[in-house]
Amino acid sequence: MRHTAPNPADAEAWNAYLAEGNAKQARKRVAADVLLRDPAGRVLLVNPTYKPGWDMPGGMAEANEPPEDAVGRELTEELGLAVVLRDLLVVDWVAPHGPWDDQIAFIFDGGTLTQDQVDGLRPTDEELSEVAFFTIEEVGGRLGGRIRRRFEAAVQALDMGRPLYLRDGTPTA
Repeated sequence: MRHTAPNPADAEAWNAYLAEGNAKQARKRVAADVLLRDPAGRVLLVNPTYKPGWDMPGGMAEANEPPEDAVGRELTEELGLAVVLRDLLVVDWVAPHGPWDDQIAFIFDGGTLTQDQVDGLRPTDEELSEVAFFTIEEVGGRLGGRIRRRFEAAVQALDMGRPLYLRDGTPTA
């Protein structure tokens, strides 16, 4: 039996109908990171305490939080840092892996920090053990597969002046 949509003029019935549809839709996890550089052009990486290896600064968005707000919140919580985000560099659809469903991952350009910001940069909560700047060449050996490919695409997007769309860390045609 096919369910007929109510008349949109009946606001209460229409909203109930839309809420039912919303409850059945897939939900996506959203991650948002930022590419930050020091005055020498090196890139900031963070060393999380809750997983092995280095990572880009950023993290997971909370429910109904825009990706760019998630980056700002994470930078404030973990580094005590406030930056004005510039351009979007990467959108990556990440396939299900291990126990995780798929997700959408963003990387934004955070520009270049001042030397004073760099000199004062320290982890400000227990989620990070250390922060450091690395040359682009040094970053490759510190980031794991998918995240390394996403980082490399972000650097490429920055050079090209346009964002890139990735599918599981690989640029699409």
